[in-house]
Amino acid sequence: MRLIFLVLLTLASLYSHAATAKKLLIAGDSLSAGYNLTLEQSWPVLLQQSLNAANSQWTLHNASISGETSGGVLARLPDLLKTHQPDAVLIEIGGNDGLRGFPPARLQQNLSQIIKLIQQHGAKPILMQIRVPPNYGPRYTEQFTAIYPALAGEFNIPLWPFFMDKIATEAHLMQSDGIHPNNKAQPIIRDLMLQLVLEM
Repeated sequence: MRLIFLVLLTLASLYSHAATAKKLLIAGDSLSAGYNLTLEQSWPVLLQQSLNAANSQWTLHNASISGETSGGVLARLPDLLKTHQPDAVLIEIGGNDGLRGFPPARLQQNLSQIIKLIQQHGAKPILMQIRVPPNYGPRYTEQFTAIYPALAGEFNIPLWPFFMDKIATEAHLMQSDGIHPNNKAQPIIRDLMLQLVLEM
């Protein structure tokens, strides 16, 4: 009788966890893809380990690709949503649009369509603030930066802080290209993202 009770208790626990488990899809670029790092060093893998240790309900699916643009995410998104069936999608995209000098209006339009697709799928969009280097000029930089809070307000969705804000200015945390975070920066990003995911 005791054995039956323990089996039922275990099954109930597993069912409860399955019922509350949630999927977070990361749609990003090289900053989230672990550019020039091993998979185990990247912040999404480190974050999943920390979420597991915290008995979090969240499981990450990292669909980030180095060199990805907002147009690339928009093109891939329908298949990603269908395949992963996420509860939430972190939109960490736009840096390559800026580096290539794409018009801010195009980026805003793509991000708007990305958000709408996620909402139509029944998932929660989460937008991350993205910034470009100041050498693109104040006018372009200001227009680019303003896109993200404007869209977050328009669609009433969360706007998460750019995880590179406190890293990009620290040379010892950056790779030699001055664009990508190195392996020392990954735990710092993980800790920032862990707090945001646990609060979600």
